[in-house]
Parts: sequence; structure tokens; C-alpha cells
Amino acid sequence: MHDASHDTPAIADTARWLEQVVIGHNLCPFAQREWVRKSVRLVSAEASPPESLIMHMLDECAWLDEHPDTETTLMVLEQGAEDFESYLFLVEAAEHTVAARGYEGIYQVASFHPEYCFAGEPPGDASNYTNRSPWPLLHLLREDSLERALAQWESPDDIYQRNIAYTREKGAAFWQALMAGCRSR
Repeated sequence: MHDASHDTPAIADTARWLEQVVIGHNLCPFAQREWVRKSVRLVSAEASPPESLIMHMLDECAWLDEHPDTETTLMVLEQGAEDFESYLFLVEAAEHTVAARGYEGIYQVASFHPEYCFAGEPPGDASNYTNRSPWPLLHLLREDSLERALAQWESPDDIYQRNIAYTREKGAAFWQALMAGCRSR
């Protein structure tokens, strides 16, 4: 579903990140299948004003409702979400809206940001790279697909734990260099 003819630099960077980081290092064991099937939708969005972003996200939920062959949407926030703390408020608003608009249990919002930092971890910890992306993202996932995919794993927490161990083994400098190669500007 990624159409290179509609690329912005941010969309191209995100596609490169998916290929080189997420799929290339198997951070999401389900991503490659969907990328190859072209069922990953990449769309550009602006985070400011927040109300417009929320409406755009609801439009994407409706789009996914009408296109069951599209597995997931990555909303690439090109402006207005650069600050990680402010971005977290957008994520919270997005999650609240999904629930309030009757999409709870249908879609889930996952979050990725260039400065992503897990609570309790120092910003320089390599484990943060499991959720770092070249641009701020809101990732809309189909809950039923996610549940089916996770059911294939004896212990789904193993994915998360494996990613933490793997990113730390490679080290922050490795991930910084890899991420820098994903960014066109």
C-alpha cells in the first residue's frame, strides 16, 4: 500500500526505517509479511492543531474500516510533534478518542518517536530504540490481527524482552548510526 509516487521525505524515511530497522532487525516479527503484501499504509499528518490530528486519525480508522485488505496505518507526523513530552499527550488523546468513538477493541494506537524513552530508562539506553523512529508516528493496528499474530507465540512478552536484549547488545551507537541512515535530511 506504500505508493512511492506520494512520498514526502518523511514518508520515504519511514519506509526506509521499516525496511532497515523494524524488518531488517526483526523488531516486529509480523511486519515483513505485511510490508511484502503491501498492506501497510503510510500517510502524512500534522500534529498541530491536535484536534485536526485526531480528526485525521478518525478518518484513517474509517479508511481502514472500508479497506480490510490494509492491515495497518502509520500516520507520519511531519510537524507539531517534535517534543516527546508533548507527543505523549497526543498519544493519550488518540487512545482516548479510539475508546470514545467506539473503536476500542477494533484499533489500537502504538507510538514511535525519534526521542522515545521508556519510563524509568535513561534517554541513552539502547532499549529505547525499540520504539524510536525517524519521525513521530501514530500506528493504527487492527486488534483482531494483532491477537491472531500474538497467539502464534507461546509467550508474546518474549518479543519485547528479546528486543530489549537485542538493542542493548548492539548498543546505542549502532542504533544511532542506523537511524541516521534512515533520515533524508
